[in-house]
Amino acid sequence: MTDTAKTVALVTGANKGLGRETVRRLAGAGWQVFLAARDRERGTQAAGELAGEGLDVEFVQLDVTSDDSVAAAVKEVAGRVDHLDVLVNNAGVGGPRLDPPEMDADVLRTLYEVNVFGPVRVTHAFIPLLRESARPRIVMVSSGLASLANASDAARPESAFLAMDYASSKSALNMIMSQYARALPGFKVNAADPGFPATDMNHHTGVHTVTEASDVIIRLASLDHDGPTGGFFADAGPIPW
Repeated sequence: MTDTAKTVALVTGANKGLGRETVRRLAGAGWQVFLAARDRERGTQAAGELAGEGLDVEFVQLDVTSDDSVAAAVKEVAGRVDHLDVLVNNAGVGGPRLDPPEMDADVLRTLYEVNVFGPVRVTHAFIPLLRESARPRIVMVSSGLASLANASDAARPESAFLAMDYASSKSALNMIMSQYARALPGFKVNAADPGFPATDMNHHTGVHTVTEASDVIIRLASLDHDGPTGGFFADAGPIPW
């Protein structure tokens, strides 16, 4: 079992990029962090590297698209700790660069399985452990492309970026976050826009470092009892829906 004085967190999709950096920073604050990833070899390696830096990081295999994998991950985590304070739903994928008229339902279905159904599957499964926390928090890693207000504003860069699958999946995730926030009193549930970090998803064309991009995630994961819930935030503050 964990040292009960420590905050306990789990981050999905965390073997590289933004997820790994989030794990590193949370563990660097003295937390016990479960690094969850689909690929056992890469996840084990990433967790081992961070543990080698003296951080309290453990690997848990978790494929957000698999009920069996998520159930096994919950069982494994529950065998090591008696509660979970923070869940960061970071795992996500980008879709092919297709114009909306060229995109069919199968493309959306594949991406939604990870970006929408995955966070629901994981959150639903971990809620019992989160309920055991005195200060449960859930962070959904969203995107500025999810904002309907910004997408409708011709002066905003989001309006020129057509990504029907990815953007709509993150808009759906925001509403899912809002529903959880209103249904879970005592929880802090929020969505984070990490900006445009340079990661494998965008072939490292992003303009932010993963450290810069993780700032808002770290802040939302660290909220106190008087912090916001049901909000959509970038590092600079709230984002319009």
